[in-house]
Amino acid sequence: EGNEPGDSTKITYRELLHKVCQFANVLRSQGVKKGDRVSIYLPMILELVIAMLACARIGALHSVVFAGFSAESLCERILDCGCSLLIT
Repeated sequence: EGNEPGDSTKITYRELLHKVCQFANVLRSQGVKKGDRVSIYLPMILELVIAMLACARIGALHSVVFAGFSAESLCERILDCGCSLLIT
């Protein structure tokens, strides 16, 4: 379910697994490994869930910053957690 009423997407577990594995491979290709910290700056969309699950799949810690936050707030959170990658 998205932020707007009527904004929804349906996906099967098989499709979700496929997308999560694909994105986990993208993260690995960017040098993300187990124990690394990743910040995710996305609205409430399917890709947010995929990014969170992909991080969990490879053992990377993730911090979700919802898209409503300002650039300063995002910067503070990135510095606080010491993330190595920002997903937008």
